[in-house]
Amino acid sequence: MAKMTRAQREWRPGQKKPRGSIKAMFAASVLAIEAFIVFFATLAAFGILARDWETTHQWLLVGGGVLLTLVFLIACGMVRRPGGYVLGWVLQLVLIATGFLVPAMFVIGAVCAAAWCYAVVKGTAIDRENRERDRLQEQWEAEHPHELG
Repeated sequence: MAKMTRAQREWRPGQKKPRGSIKAMFAASVLAIEAFIVFFATLAAFGILARDWETTHQWLLVGGGVLLTLVFLIACGMVRRPGGYVLGWVLQLVLIATGFLVPAMFVIGAVCAAAWCYAVVKGTAIDRENRERDRLQEQWEAEHPHELG
C-alpha cells in the first residue's frame, strides 16, 4: 500500500477541505507564462544580437536568459510564501528592464506587469469573497441543522 500523505492521515469524517488561494494560482500562472516569454525572448535576443558579439558574451546572454527563466519558474512555487509576491514584483521590473537588450520587451514587459497586477488584485478580491461565502455558509448550516441531509 502506498504511503499516506499528512493530509490523508489527519483527515476526519465530516472535515471540509480548505480552499486553495485563487490569488496564488493566478500569480503562479502569470509567472509560468512569463518564464516562457523570457526563454523565447532570450532566443530572439541571441538571434538579433549575438552575431555581433564575442563568444563569451553570447554565452552570458544565453546563460542569463536561462537563469532568469529558472528564477521565474522557482518564483511560481514561492507565491505561497511571505516574500513570494515581493519577488514577483521585482521580476516584473527585471522583465521590463530586458527592453534594454530587445526594445520590444519594454512593451511586452509592461503588458506582463499589468497581467501580474491584475492577478494579484483580482485574486485577492476573489479570495476575500470566498472567505465571506464560506463564513455565511457555516453560519447558515449552524442556524439550519435540521435541513442538512
